[in-house]
Amino acid sequence: MAIWVNEQIDPSGIVYSCIACQDEIAAKDCHKNWQDSLTETQKQAGWIARLRTVESWDEVPVNALKLNY
Repeated sequence: MAIWVNEQIDPSGIVYSCIACQDEIAAKDCHKNWQDSLTETQKQAGWIARLRTVESWDEVPVNALKLNY
């Protein structure tokens, strides 16, 4: 079972926001939305949107919005 983790990370490496779910399509849609919403100024400053998978809910950051679908 893969859990998809979307993270927006600020220039200092701190996770600004995080959403996790088991639905690959929803996760990829969210990731695309986050990437598209980053301005050029944010990108140049070092903001990133990252999508990754983990195997357990224990590996999801504690501040994540955890969606059960």
